[in-house]
Amino acid sequence: MSVPTQELHHGKSLVAASLAGKNGTVSHTDATNRKNLFLLIQLRWLAVAGQVLTILATEYWFDIPLPLGEMAGVVLFLVGLNIFSLLVLRGIRPISNTQLFIALIFDMAALTTQLYLSGGASNPFVSLYLLQITLGAALLTPRFTWILVAAASACFVLLIFLFQPIAIPHHGGSDLLSLHIRGMFICFVLAAGLIVIFMTRINRNLRERDAYLADLRQRSAEEDHIVRMGLLASGAAHELGTPLATISVILSDWRHLRTLARNRELAADVAEMQAQIERCKRIVSGILMSSGQARGEGTIRTTIRDFLDDLVEEWRISRQPFKLEYKNDFAPDEQIVSDTALKQVIFNVFDNAQEASQDWVGVTAERQGDKLMISVRDRGPGFDEGILAALGQPYMSSKGRPGGGLGLFLVMNVVRKLGGDFSARNMEQGACVTLLLPLAALTDGDDRDV
Repeated sequence: MSVPTQELHHGKSLVAASLAGKNGTVSHTDATNRKNLFLLIQLRWLAVAGQVLTILATEYWFDIPLPLGEMAGVVLFLVGLNIFSLLVLRGIRPISNTQLFIALIFDMAALTTQLYLSGGASNPFVSLYLLQITLGAALLTPRFTWILVAAASACFVLLIFLFQPIAIPHHGGSDLLSLHIRGMFICFVLAAGLIVIFMTRINRNLRERDAYLADLRQRSAEEDHIVRMGLLASGAAHELGTPLATISVILSDWRHLRTLARNRELAADVAEMQAQIERCKRIVSGILMSSGQARGEGTIRTTIRDFLDDLVEEWRISRQPFKLEYKNDFAPDEQIVSDTALKQVIFNVFDNAQEASQDWVGVTAERQGDKLMISVRDRGPGFDEGILAALGQPYMSSKGRPGGGLGLFLVMNVVRKLGGDFSARNMEQGACVTLLLPLAALTDGDDRDV
């Protein structure tokens, strides 16, 4: 007699360790196949235990003699197959659908051998072929599933003509029928229980897959939105370059006029206008640099402390907040390559805090393990509950102007690309926005791009 040889079990720890391999990530298809192989391994362990119990019960409870040596050899084969499968699972090579098919074929061969040694097609456990076909239909492609059906049918026909008969101690027809019915009942209970376990695990895996795909679709939509915004920003920067240059030339000509030289107040206004034009040109150049269109601009190596100090000082000069409390407690320091996109992201957070609280903005930078944590606080009215619930979604803003809410949307996406975390919460007075950025994304990742 025999029991089925596969079960789907959701083993997150081992699978997660094997997914990463040694150096990196794997495709979603490979991740699914690795999970399925691990679940097959788990069910095979149950099959080994079930076969041992079934053989012992048949031999010593029902007093039916079995070829214990040969059947023990099949059990040892399944144990060896499981050990080999675990070694394959821990490797870094991808797991294909063909490998899952071969694993099921080996399991079917083991079941066929046990049935051959215990009465052939007359064994009530012969219906366990259907459970293996069910597993194949759920895990394999249609082509492999139909091959599995053909193989199971061939094995069934073979067992009709080729098997080792077993000696039944009771020769009465009613006793033999009763024994067969009991075997069928045990087989039914085992198959029903394992199918329930199997389908429950499959449904859970499907829900996880659907959630994963939904997250991918959401991220794809957000990235498409960001690409369109980037194209618009780049195009606007190009379009603004010409009128800014024209205004700059006109103002430069005005400064040489005698009338302007005699009017100091007007001359000061023209000088201020020229300074603001230069600032606009620097902003346009920054947009083009962020989109990779600037030329001749080298990357700047710095440290996290210097990067943050320079960033805060630049924002203080350009925005001129009424009161800015800045505290840099990041230690020990780390070498990085300055990132214009990250700089703009932090500027967006500062700008939002200043818009909410004109009289006070607080900024704190500190180290939290292997991450940089930047906290930006204000004393404004705080976030609406609806905005907090949909934090980072585009056009979610309490400012009431068209196109609002894109700042935090961009912040969240850039931080997520770096592998960090973005959060916001209301306090007793005002709100606090926290950026958690992994140091590896600011150091090693940037160094590779230099």
